[in-house]
Amino acid sequence: MTITETSSSSATGAPASPDTPAEQSWTPRLWGVLAVLCAVLFLDGLDVSMVGVALPSIGTELGLSTTSLQWIVNGYVLGYGGLLLLGGRTADLLGRRRVFLIALGVFAVASLIGGLVNDGTLLIATRFVKGLAAAFTAPTALSILTTTFHEGPARNRALSVFSVFGASGYSSGLILGGLLTSVGWRWTFLTPVPLALVALAVGVALIPRDKPAAEGGHDLVGAVTLTTGMLLAVYTVVTAPERGWLDPLTVGSIVVAAALLVGFVITEQRVAHPLIRLGILRVGTIVRANVSVIALFGSYMSFQFMMTLYLQDVLHWSPLKMALALLPAGLIVAFGSPFVGRMIDRWGTSRLIISSMVSLALGYVWFLATAGNTPHYAFTILPTMILLGGGFAFGFSSIMAQATDGIDDSEQGLASGLVQTSGQVGAALVLAGVTALVASDSHPAAGFAPFHPGLNLVTGVALVGLAFNLIPLLNLTRSRATTPTPTKP
Repeated sequence: MTITETSSSSATGAPASPDTPAEQSWTPRLWGVLAVLCAVLFLDGLDVSMVGVALPSIGTELGLSTTSLQWIVNGYVLGYGGLLLLGGRTADLLGRRRVFLIALGVFAVASLIGGLVNDGTLLIATRFVKGLAAAFTAPTALSILTTTFHEGPARNRALSVFSVFGASGYSSGLILGGLLTSVGWRWTFLTPVPLALVALAVGVALIPRDKPAAEGGHDLVGAVTLTTGMLLAVYTVVTAPERGWLDPLTVGSIVVAAALLVGFVITEQRVAHPLIRLGILRVGTIVRANVSVIALFGSYMSFQFMMTLYLQDVLHWSPLKMALALLPAGLIVAFGSPFVGRMIDRWGTSRLIISSMVSLALGYVWFLATAGNTPHYAFTILPTMILLGGGFAFGFSSIMAQATDGIDDSEQGLASGLVQTSGQVGAALVLAGVTALVASDSHPAAGFAPFHPGLNLVTGVALVGLAFNLIPLLNLTRSRATTPTPTKP
């Protein structure tokens, strides 16, 4: 399948021109479909931030170490990221509406069970299952959006609204997480249940039926090798500092994880219906979008993990006070994202993604330069959160637009699943690295010092993302400088 301009009918029945984006009427039903899709992204943001706020309380009640707590986060993101590509492909093959609604139901059930268990291992297991469900809802929601709204202004506007709800979910989750954790951390798991059920009911009523692909198949071997390889890689990174990098078990785990991931690549080259059509990675903009989302998600999720532990465990802030401290970033994304669609139309995705990476890198560099052993909120933490919020506001919609622009409808599920997989798996690996670097016995006397190695890694990830986006711009500038100017006869 080649990459072509999108030219399918939307939910309104108006065909998109392959050359020029068609005007699209935003009917009440179209708004309703977008609202359901946004609700799912809202739930994802809500869940991630609420659970993040609750981590210290969960650790205290269930007796979990810092290493175990990171699995509550990584269990979700690895289940999410490991099967996102299969989720996107399944949506293309079986029908987006059917896959979306079934997975949303599983998400609600997993949320309910997670709020009722009393064992840390079982809690991590429910998080993994919930991540598996999200692996089907997330790419399906994005592919429904990108096939419903025409490429161009309509899609950019829809993606901006989509981003607002994600940021609103994250911001709401911080406040709700702080309030609910004060009552009991279990409520942070139970609250998404009724919201997911309402979204499910509305989705059944409004999302239009679509036809499954006429042909195709599932790449189960690819899904298993990718998910198992990533799980083992993260486990190895987290446990290696304690056992030693030269320990036979560590070395063996590295070898097996590498073999599984190599096996995944070989499988994708030979299987009839690959999870990833590797030819899509020859498109430079798609590769840059995937690297950018790793830098965006990987750096910020790890930064939030460290700040959650530092503010609550070291400074003994209440969950609500900690949530309010991190809230400015979410508010900036929520209020700034509506304008990003118009900015994409005017300046394109590349410039906005570079601006996003600059803002992220400046935020982490500022924190490193000013934090010392006891970061001051007004001077260090608040400016950092403002810069990170700006990075997300510019970056999320721009990256998603760049990752799906020019992709045929038959591969929208693949493209959206690929970029979300990169974000989740990249976030899991960066968080695993940060967890391995951060001292687990932090105490008030140590201040922020034990977190400095993790912050160095986070800063490096953001700078790599910036450099990767600047290289094409530098090459273009160099090419123009060396091209001789034609002389007039």
